[in-house]
Amino acid sequence: MSDLCTALRGARFDGYVSVFEAQPTGMIQLRAELENGAVAEGVCRATGAEVPQPLGLATGECGTVLWMAPDELLLRVPLEVVPDTLAGLEKDLRGHHHLSLDISAMRSEITLQGTAVREVLAKVTPLDMAVLDSGTVRRTRLAQVAAAVWLEDAETARVLCFRSVATYVFDVLAVSARNGGEVGAF
Repeated sequence: MSDLCTALRGARFDGYVSVFEAQPTGMIQLRAELENGAVAEGVCRATGAEVPQPLGLATGECGTVLWMAPDELLLRVPLEVVPDTLAGLEKDLRGHHHLSLDISAMRSEITLQGTAVREVLAKVTPLDMAVLDSGTVRRTRLAQVAAAVWLEDAETARVLCFRSVATYVFDVLAVSARNGGEVGAF
C-alpha cells in the first residue's frame, strides 16, 4: 500500500483479531432526496448498485453505496474514477437539489478480520454487536469519536472515521484486539 496519502501509512496489528488500514478508496458523499428517481438512476450509473434501504448497503460492479442518513449516501468507488463519477452525478442530477463531494481525503477506513470481530467492536462501541447483521451500516461512536461500522461477513468488519482521528481509532481497536483480552462473549 502506498503510504503517500494515507493517514495510517499501512498500519497493521495482529492480535486475536487483525486490525489494518484498508486500501485507499474513493468516497463520494451524496446528499439528496433519496426517493427521487433521478438519484436512483445516477447512483446506479455511477456504481451499478441500487440506493440501499435505510441502514443498508448495496454493491454494484463499479462500487458500493452505503446509506448514511435519510438524505445522505456514501459512494465507495475506485479512487481513480472519483472525478468522472462526480461529473456523471452532476450531469445526472442537474436540476435536482443535491450536493456531491469528494471526501476521499477526509476519511480513513480500517478493516478488522477474525472470528471475534464482533467482540472487539463491542468493547469500544455502544452498538449491540450481537444483533448487527452483515450488510447493515451504523453511524455510532467508537470510544470518544464518531465512526461508521458495518460487517461485510461474519469475520470482516469495516470502520470509517475522520482522517484526523484515524490513529486514535486504530489504537483503540488494536488495544481491544490484543491477545489475552478475549472475553468470549460472541
